[in-house]
Amino acid sequence: MLRLTFLGTSAGVPTKQRNVTALAIECLNTHGAQPNNQSRAANHNNQNKKSRPWVLIDCGEGTQQQLLHTKLSLHQLAAICITHVHGDHCYGLPGLLASAAMSGRREPLTLIAPKAIATLLEAITLTTELYLPFALNFVAIEEVLSEQGNTNKVNIRLSDQHQLDIDITLLSHRVASHAFGITQTIHHRTLDTDKLLAQGIPASALWGKLQQGEDVITEEGQQLCVDDYVNDDLSRTRVVVAGDNDTPACLTAALVDTDLLVHEATYTHEVLTKIQAKNPEFDPMHSSAQLVADFVEKSGVNNLILTHFSARYQGFDNPNSKTPNMAYIRLDAKSVYRGNLWLAADFDQYMVDGAVDVASNQKNSQEKNRVQYIGSARSD
Repeated sequence: MLRLTFLGTSAGVPTKQRNVTALAIECLNTHGAQPNNQSRAANHNNQNKKSRPWVLIDCGEGTQQQLLHTKLSLHQLAAICITHVHGDHCYGLPGLLASAAMSGRREPLTLIAPKAIATLLEAITLTTELYLPFALNFVAIEEVLSEQGNTNKVNIRLSDQHQLDIDITLLSHRVASHAFGITQTIHHRTLDTDKLLAQGIPASALWGKLQQGEDVITEEGQQLCVDDYVNDDLSRTRVVVAGDNDTPACLTAALVDTDLLVHEATYTHEVLTKIQAKNPEFDPMHSSAQLVADFVEKSGVNNLILTHFSARYQGFDNPNSKTPNMAYIRLDAKSVYRGNLWLAADFDQYMVDGAVDVASNQKNSQEKNRVQYIGSARSD
């Protein structure tokens, strides 16, 4: 499962209701040490906080203040991904890193970002005497994309049974902007205890070694092979989070086997067209809700969350109001999209459970549309 928490959903500038862009994605392993009779929903709520690694996509100014209203800990942050260098996506990064240092973080942190972000951090480190007591493992997007073959991925090993792959797709914007595909793979081994007992092999430390993937030998000299006593299941959940982008079709390849797309919808199509016509020499190079929704409808992705809304749109939903509001965005998208649609607000949380069987690369027909809005993350 992946749990998304929107920390900022405004484009360009903050509003009274929305901060600028940031999205937290928690990587939840529901196969942790929980009783067998607990449901998956109860499992993710009871999971030890120390085993809830998360990834931050973009870090607009004020992101660390938004985090104070949630239960997310900077100590469990596994990686930060910056889509592009515009300030509403990265101005909060230096402050967040400084706060992580002052909170006592010592574990290394992965930062996946354009090379210019490294230059920014170097300048701030020099001019403000910023000291980070943890290693910042910087991964330059340009270098990842320049590698030959299908290697545009960064692998993060969360545990022996929990893997996170982050792939990168180049988008179309006024500066180089990118999308991140977040793929969580959980390796779940189930021990066939009935078979062991039937063969006269009682519970012992050998059982644990088998479940960890080791072949073992009993005191009597009998060799027990993992493949004979352990069922090996793999499940995968994938979301794609796009930065600023005026050409949704850039994501065609990235959306294969994707459970959810998160994409900007800065304007309605009518407003975007007017802006482009008014000043043809300057194109904001953003998407309208309709433009994104039309592409996603044709791509076959069943779940779409729109975010990054222009400050001109108020947070209420009333199609009859003359004041631009979320209904305008919603109707613009719904005019062409029949899938599940949400308009993100600050602190909204969504649970994504792709339930993909990696072995067969297929979803059970009853496991589709596994995206649920689960309420607000704001804890005060």
